[in-house]
Amino acid sequence: MPQRGTAGPRTALARGLAVVAAALAGFGLVTAGTGAAQPGAASAPGTAAAVAACGSDGFCDGFEDQTGSAPGGRWQVSYPNCQGSGTAVVDTSTAHAGSRSIRITGTAGYCNHVFVGTALSTASKVHYGRFYVRHSTPLPSAHVTFLAMRDTSNSRDLRMGGQNQALQWNRESDDATLPEQSPNGVALSRPLPVNTWTCVEFVVDGNQGQLRTWVNGAEVAGLVVDGVPTQDVDGQWLRGATWRPALTDFRLGWESYGNGDDTLWFDDVAVSSTRIGC
Repeated sequence: MPQRGTAGPRTALARGLAVVAAALAGFGLVTAGTGAAQPGAASAPGTAAAVAACGSDGFCDGFEDQTGSAPGGRWQVSYPNCQGSGTAVVDTSTAHAGSRSIRITGTAGYCNHVFVGTALSTASKVHYGRFYVRHSTPLPSAHVTFLAMRDTSNSRDLRMGGQNQALQWNRESDDATLPEQSPNGVALSRPLPVNTWTCVEFVVDGNQGQLRTWVNGAEVAGLVVDGVPTQDVDGQWLRGATWRPALTDFRLGWESYGNGDDTLWFDDVAVSSTRIGC
């Protein structure tokens, strides 16, 4: 191993890649980050390893290339069902890193659903996702969604959001929830904090029909589908037909199916076939 002050070929290459990554971060092509990578994760966002994670099988976006108040580029705004009072705008007053984020003004009601979305690569059926979210209101008791992905295996959405004031997944095709909405199941999930940025990670493995979720680098026990039914966790999820999701898009926003208003921000979004880390 080269001693301090002696740069071997690998060290020089690593430093060179780090310089490139830092330059890309300055242009908003990758997200700058300072935290250490979690076990099993790629290096922290903004490092040379994270640049590779933003390759042809995924993307990284800190919204720094947005030039107006309406999301553009890879992102398209949609209003499922009908357009109401929900809005999605580029915000220059609040950001996790850099100077821009996406602000969602989410309001309750069927017509007020709003999302910003982009296509996913279908080259792999394994999708690791990472985004930072900042809620201004605690997750409500009623069912809400802030991430939706189209699953072409059943022509419905795979949804992440909340219910009973805790983080949950919901499968639109049969309304199965993860965890099960029993007191024990909900206790195995967790609420999301307000007025602070939270790192949310997940993996959806369409080959194995598995799903895992991390919040600020820590796995959430109630948000795991591992192929073996666990009471109060994924027993309902694994009941019935075999689940092999095929995801084609990625949408951030707000859907409320009962009560539930929230203003929330998203930033430093990444999707890859390998884990990216916070």
